[in-house]
Amino acid sequence: MRQVVMYGPGDVRVEQRDDPRILENTDAIIRLAATSICGSDLWRYRGTEPVDHQVMGHEYVGVVEEVGSEVRTVKVGDFVIGSFWASDNTCDICRAGYQAYCVHRVLMGTIGTQSELARIPLADGTLVATPGHPDAQLIPSLMAASDVLGTGWFAAVAAEAGPGKTVAVVGDGAVGLLGVLAARELGAERIIAFSRHADRQALAREFGATDIVEERGDAGVARVKELTDGLGAHSVIEAVGTQEAMMQAIHSTRPGGHVGFVGVSHDVAIPGDALFMAGIHLHGGPAPVREYLPELIQLIWDRRIDPGKVFDLTLPLDRAAEGYQAMDQRTAIKVLLTL
Repeated sequence: MRQVVMYGPGDVRVEQRDDPRILENTDAIIRLAATSICGSDLWRYRGTEPVDHQVMGHEYVGVVEEVGSEVRTVKVGDFVIGSFWASDNTCDICRAGYQAYCVHRVLMGTIGTQSELARIPLADGTLVATPGHPDAQLIPSLMAASDVLGTGWFAAVAAEAGPGKTVAVVGDGAVGLLGVLAARELGAERIIAFSRHADRQALAREFGATDIVEERGDAGVARVKELTDGLGAHSVIEAVGTQEAMMQAIHSTRPGGHVGFVGVSHDVAIPGDALFMAGIHLHGGPAPVREYLPELIQLIWDRRIDPGKVFDLTLPLDRAAEGYQAMDQRTAIKVLLTL
């Protein structure tokens, strides 16, 4: 099969690799219908995280080709979606709705899903079948549900977005934009999106943003305060993972408000005195996407939401290196790789 391998920073190749095999009785093998490049993949591409001949990808949709002897909830021929964490969905942590912290979890990025075929561990707990085989136009949206939609949704839930709330979103990548969509679907009254890019601003408004703030840092905080009678937002989504973004999120939140942080943290350190005096709630981390997949799949299937619009560049798998370059240079929000 063909698979994307990152040899080192900026060095992305598509290679022929052995087809995956069933290793555990709880595994499934899927043939991917599509995969994608995640903003978190760019940390390695840019050399912020170490990388050496790493198979890439953790977002996936496709058709089940083979199942282990203990797999019961999906079958050969099902069109399925899974999360970037494989989970059994039965342990105490999973049953509490935090499958990203399953006691048996497996990070799909270590297996790599930017490929033609993929082995999915813990298939019963990880994979969710769609009501049928989707039309081609639904595949980008179902692909988004595998990570960025579920992550944006979790961020909005963690921030307690809902009716009567003002929500601010720090980050205009795919996760931030889908955090806007999630906040709208959860009933937020007002949604403030931080963005300096016209194309991302337009998509944020399409997804439900009522206000756009181009300022960052202290100036961005001041603008949010100005828009909220000096109080700050009830709910703030942090979808970047940098020190500036985290502090911008915290300071944009009113006392008693909630921050949902899902940006992959890099060198973020919150000063204790600033946190102590803020009077806010912090909740986040790797999103338990599996918790939300059934609901999100149904919303997409019923054409109530169209999160696939975050994919503004589609390339065949063989051109994955171009996709990485486009996202690195911010000429694409998110890249869909077709097979």
